[in-house]
Amino acid sequence: MADSAPHAEQATRDLPPLMGRGGPPMARLMEKPEPAKDVRSTLLRLWGYLRRQRLALIGTATIVVANAGLAVLGPYLLGVAIDDALLPGDLAKLAQVGLLMLGVYALNAFFTWLQTFIMAGAAQRTVRDLRADLFDRLQDLPLRYFDTNPHGDLMSRLTNDIEAINMVLSESVTQLFSGVLSLLAIAAMMVGLNPPLGLAVLLTMPVLITLLTRLLVRRTRAAFRAQQATLGALNALIEETISGQRVVKAYGREAAVIAQFDAANRSVRQAATQAQIFAGFMGPITNFVNNVGLAILGGVGGWMVIRGMATVGTIASFIHYSRQFDRPLNEIATLFNTIQGAVAGAERVFELIDETPEQVAAPSPAQSAPIAGDVFFDDVSFAYVPATPVLRHVSLHARPGQTVALVGPTGAGKTTLVNLLTRFYDVDSGRILVDGADIRTVDRYALRRQLGIVLQDTYLFTGTVLENIRYGRLDASDEEVFAAARLANAAQFIHRLPHGYATLLSERASNLSQGQRQLLAIARALLADPRILILDEATSSVDTRTEQQIQEAMLRLMAGRTSFVIAHRLSTVRNADQILVLRHGEIVERGTHASLLAERGFYADLYTSQFRGQPMLPLQPAMPGRR
Repeated sequence: MADSAPHAEQATRDLPPLMGRGGPPMARLMEKPEPAKDVRSTLLRLWGYLRRQRLALIGTATIVVANAGLAVLGPYLLGVAIDDALLPGDLAKLAQVGLLMLGVYALNAFFTWLQTFIMAGAAQRTVRDLRADLFDRLQDLPLRYFDTNPHGDLMSRLTNDIEAINMVLSESVTQLFSGVLSLLAIAAMMVGLNPPLGLAVLLTMPVLITLLTRLLVRRTRAAFRAQQATLGALNALIEETISGQRVVKAYGREAAVIAQFDAANRSVRQAATQAQIFAGFMGPITNFVNNVGLAILGGVGGWMVIRGMATVGTIASFIHYSRQFDRPLNEIATLFNTIQGAVAGAERVFELIDETPEQVAAPSPAQSAPIAGDVFFDDVSFAYVPATPVLRHVSLHARPGQTVALVGPTGAGKTTLVNLLTRFYDVDSGRILVDGADIRTVDRYALRRQLGIVLQDTYLFTGTVLENIRYGRLDASDEEVFAAARLANAAQFIHRLPHGYATLLSERASNLSQGQRQLLAIARALLADPRILILDEATSSVDTRTEQQIQEAMLRLMAGRTSFVIAHRLSTVRNADQILVLRHGEIVERGTHASLLAERGFYADLYTSQFRGQPMLPLQPAMPGRR
């Protein structure tokens, strides 16, 4: 829409440099990502979501504890088999112990599958709740937030960051819990079998792990946060480029966007490489620690066997325990990478959830009742960016049923004025009254239910024609939808579609013409039956016949309603009750078409410049419903 967004109307100079639908988010890509914040708080919030799955967590914890016991029972039975069966030559007992070991390992495998199955379901339900809360927050945020944040980055938080959390919850949490329990169980068994040997093996490991990993944790966490941030910026660039592909091709900017993508892709690669390098130290560190422990076990254990202080079976069990000790340590080291990515993603998700939503109060019965449509702007001033005013001391009064035309050059403040009426933004000073009530005291939802908006850049959703018209009032019957389409002059072309009202529209309804999309938008507004109507005239890019159809549909839509028309073709508003001429955020002229022409001011110059060299069009019939 040429004049329906604040960044369009202010030519981006009055808004922050990074816009949701403006230029590519290269500035965001080049920024140094913020370091990780309160990790403990982030983990506690994640736990707040996960603990809703209490039964699954209790079941998983029980299985993990049983599995840890089975894991340490195997090596113990191996020592028993060596000392009590193999060395004495008791084959019967060796068979018994062997069958028992087989049962232990089979049960261990089954429990491992079962805990994974249960935890996967719990994780998916948790992520479902988190994703729903994040999407709900997006619906509650003011338009200002979307105008100043790349849409691709917001999508990345809903997809990439949520998926990073999902991987940790579905796999890593159980493995981490199981690994820690296994380490504790193995340590207890080693100390129980032979306290001196067990302590000799174990005491070196915590010292080495603490010294080495503490050097990596902080840097690794910051690196993974940088990876998630640059990935979000890359998604923003991709989303922007794909959405604007027609413009890219029209101006031959393929090479430029490829260069921008290469720069963004390089930033992601550098951040991800740094994250993986830091995280990659964990595996070698744990292997080194385990090998040191195994060397100590070999030396001390051999000496103890020679001295008669330990049996061969005990040393075999210790060696097995040592290798088992290696497995959970390596798993935890591997999980460390995934967990760091998830924590970084969770921080970004919770940042968005913590954004301040629009303040919406429950509507009172009086607010929910139909309004007359009396609109009064009382000395209204507004700026998107502080110290850069867009509207300056604007006052106007639209009585019920009147049509008010807003004309003026691009950037004059026309769309800003209606954005304030819809409370997409709130005034900085002054007030806007609807039926005598300040709209800041009225519930936003109750107010917007009384408003109908038809924008020049019509947005239609993926779905059928019927569903897109019904978007104006979801409880409308099929017959009411058909009636609205007929009133909007849309029924004729709808019947020519392959499946009529059941025709599936592609993304942004690109399989329809601009005029057809506009007629569907008018049908949608007719179905909503608003008391106040906002029209951003959309006839500038359609043929003459379609323009006439749209004009007829707009006249039916405006009948009996207070209407604000943002006019680009001045011939379309000559019969408006009031014409307000805006320039530099101020109303410089107001009156009817005839009175403004008689003044020979700015409006007369605009009108004359549009029709210089063209025959004067006859005046249109008066708009119905005007009072």
